[in-house]
Parts: sequence; C-alpha cells; structure tokens
Amino acid sequence: MKVADLDILLQEGEGVMLEYKEGISGSFARELVAFANTAGGKILLGVRDNGTVKGIADTNVLRARIQDIARNCDPPVQILLQHIGMVTVVTVLESDAKPVQCSDGFFLRQGAVTQKLSREEIRDMFRQGGAVRFDLSPCPAFRYPEDFDPVKFREWLQKSTISQPSPVEDILVNIEAAERSGGKLLFRNAGVLFFAREPRRFFNHAYVTCLLFKGTVKLHVLDRKDFAGGIVADIEESLRFIERNTRTAYRIEKLQREEIPQYPVAALREALTNAVMHRDWFIEGGNVFVEIYDDRIEVSSPGTLPKGMLPEDLGSKSIRRNPLIADLLHRIAFIEKAGTGIRRMRDGAREMGYPEPEFIAGNFFTALFRPIHEASEQGIRHVPDMHPTCTAHVPDMYPACTPQVIAILNLAEGEAKTRGVLQEVAKIKNREHFYQHYLQPLLSAGLLERTVPDKPRSPKQRYVTTAAGRAMIEKSDKES
Repeated sequence: MKVADLDILLQEGEGVMLEYKEGISGSFARELVAFANTAGGKILLGVRDNGTVKGIADTNVLRARIQDIARNCDPPVQILLQHIGMVTVVTVLESDAKPVQCSDGFFLRQGAVTQKLSREEIRDMFRQGGAVRFDLSPCPAFRYPEDFDPVKFREWLQKSTISQPSPVEDILVNIEAAERSGGKLLFRNAGVLFFAREPRRFFNHAYVTCLLFKGTVKLHVLDRKDFAGGIVADIEESLRFIERNTRTAYRIEKLQREEIPQYPVAALREALTNAVMHRDWFIEGGNVFVEIYDDRIEVSSPGTLPKGMLPEDLGSKSIRRNPLIADLLHRIAFIEKAGTGIRRMRDGAREMGYPEPEFIAGNFFTALFRPIHEASEQGIRHVPDMHPTCTAHVPDMYPACTPQVIAILNLAEGEAKTRGVLQEVAKIKNREHFYQHYLQPLLSAGLLERTVPDKPRSPKQRYVTTAAGRAMIEKSDKES
C-alpha cells in the first residue's frame, strides 16, 4: 500500500471492510474476528473516528501485541502489518475456518459496526461453512430404547442388503445412525428421522404436506394430508396420495390393456426422495410440500442450493447436503448414490413420453411436473382413480381399490348409508371432491347403487353396496 492509497481510505470513511482506531483498545480482538468472519478488511491504527490522523508509533512492542491478539483468537486470525506515514495498517484476511471467536465471543461486521453474533447466526455460519451437518449431529433428547421403533427398523432392514444376524445396537452403530457414548447409545438426527416412534417430537418440521387444489391456482383446497411417520413412510405415503388424486389412462392393444399414469410415477418418486433427502433440515419453519393442481404437480423442499452448486449444474453435478440420510436411503435402493437424481427424473420422464420436469431454485427448491400430452392423440382413454390391481369389470369409469373405497363399500354393505356418512368414513373434507372422485365413480362402476334411483337428489337418498362392490371387497381382502 502507498501513501496515495492510504489517503483514499481516510477519505472513504468507515465501512464493512474498514475501521478507524486511535490505538489498541479492549475491542481490538472483536474487530479482528468480525473482519475474519465477514470478508476481511483493514484496521487503521492512529486514526480518529472522523478520519483525521492522530498517529501511532511503529514499535516492536506494538507489532508483537497485535500479533499476539491475532494468534489468541480461535482459530488464529491471519493478518498483515504495514506502517505508512503515521498510520499502522492492519490487513485482516477472511478466515477459511469460520466462525472465528475471541474471548468475548463471536462477532460479525455489519456495515461500519461490529456486532456480536446471536446463537442462530453462529449456527448458520457453522452450517454454511460445512462444519456442522444436521444429519450427522447427535440428538441428546432421543432416548434408546424408549423412543426407538423396532418395527420401522425391521422394515428398513428387510429392504436393505444387510443380512447378517447382528444385535440391533451393533447394526445401528455400523450404519452410523447412532454411536456409543458413555455406555449408552446416542442417536444421530438421521437415525431419529428414520427410526423414531414419533419423529415430530424431536423435529417439528419432520413431515410432508400433500395438498390437492381445485383448478390451477393455490386457492381452494380439496384434500390435505400431513405425513409424519418417518422418512421412508413419508415418501411412500406421499406417492400414494399422488396416485390417489391423479388419473390413470389405458390403451387397448391386441386385447391387452396398457395402463398409463397421468404423471411419471418413477420420476415423482425420485423427486419426493430428493426433496426429503436434500432439504435444509436446519430451516425449522418449513417442510416438504406436494401440491397437485389440474395442470401440474409441484414437489418443493425448503432451502437454497448447497454452497458451490449453481442452477446450471443441476443434472451434471451433485453436492450431498445430508450424506447420512442419503446413505440410509441408498441402502434400501431408494436412490442411486452417484447423485443422478435430476438426470434420472429428466431421462425417465422423456423416455416414457412425458414432458421433462422443470426445476426452480430459490428459497425453496421445486420440481414441477406436467401431465402427459399425447393421450387423446394415441387413443388413450382417461379414467379417474384407477388402480392396476383392483378394478371393476365395466367399460367406463371405475375407482381405485384404495382404503377409502373399501371403507365406503364395507360401510354400505347390507345397510344403506347417506352421502354424509360415507364421506365421513372416507375422511374426505371437501364435498365436491368426494362426489366427483369417489361417489360418482362408484355409482358409474356399479359398485354402489341409489335406494331412490329415479330421484338422485332426494333428501331420502341412501347408497348401498352392490354384488360387484362386494366382489371388490372380497378381492381386496384376498390381495391383502
């Protein structure tokens, strides 16, 4: 630095990267760590707050004291010293091991002021620097075995490639879901999300919200479900919600029926898995959303792209925000460990004739899916709520063999019921949605019939299960 450069700094005034100090005071260490935690900066010693030069003697004692204060920060702050005219210039380098602290705590430069960091700001800095991983962090509130769900663990184990009969505790430690500490089993956050009896007791944001909207805007909700059974169950239940609330088509060729979902199921499963796996779990005020509209499905997860990841990198580059969650999902074949999720979603949709999904990165990351376009051109016939394993033998509409449908048919078997009672057992809040997607398809398929057939709007109208409906119940019982 030259005298001319110093003159510019003196005219510039204090700012986010510049501080004036008459001498070394008790706050000097705070200034050092504040610059190190921000973007670096310069401290001009021998300068008053108004920018006039008071001057300070350049002595070995002064230089040694400055170096000593910098070394005693944790981690040490890297500085450069230079004496120009009557001013000592302390250049503070940005730390690559944030956050840095001094004996007074953690500080950050905000404008021309040094501010002490709050607990949340410290945590965010650790997280952004990659020093703390949510999924790898311990969860002291979790108590083993009281809070552990052996059924969830056994189901996960059956899906995995682990076959050797080892004690449960040993397996949990080997897969890094837990660690031994002081003779006890200490669960990590990922282990809690997979194997806790009630994950939301420990993380209130550990759930997926699925919404069905009327039309193409976020206004009228026809159906809503919150799934909070753990990572694996949340993915599977969300996919069932999508299948239940979207349509399936079929094409008849050579007396064989080919079933074509309205949306690419495999790609949606990938999107749901990615949303749960890559979400920013440090954001406690948000959760994963699945939103179904008439013209699209959106799967959104809280958090911006991981540090070092750009929108143009999607599909060609992968940074795992939650490596342990990814590993536990990889072990049960929910994902490919190579980080190919975006590319597989695109390729899978395109190869099956669906529009490629769109990806929107912001404070939430969203995967947007459009329905198949070629249905009418290819002679494909759409039918609402169909399920491939349980259908009625009718030529037009027939409903899915879902738990709601079976509950309706069971309740109306033998004794006629009102629409309201049937809607209640199906747990559908919206009356129009229940009529269009459940009651009317059941009537059209001949699985239910009206007790007053010539007066559909009669206040005395009741509904009773037909012989075809009873056959569906029996078929469902056998398949379950």
